[in-house]
Amino acid sequence: MADTYRLGSSPLVHSPGLIAWAINGYYFEDDRPQLLDVIAATYPGVPREALEQVLLRKIDYRVEGETVVFTVEADHARA
Repeated sequence: MADTYRLGSSPLVHSPGLIAWAINGYYFEDDRPQLLDVIAATYPGVPREALEQVLLRKIDYRVEGETVVFTVEADHARA
């Protein structure tokens, strides 16, 4: 079973830009904990494990307008 997540934008957060920024920063291992904290705080309804899969580029995402959409296998989204 898979879970699909939709990370919507707001007047303060442009989700496609924020996710692209975090993916680029995730290259640096020392920065990963802080970046994951920022993304998890911005999207509190999404499991950290699912967000980390996106940031590590283990799964793809797509952009629909101002929304980032990705699907994670349910057993991988939760620890």
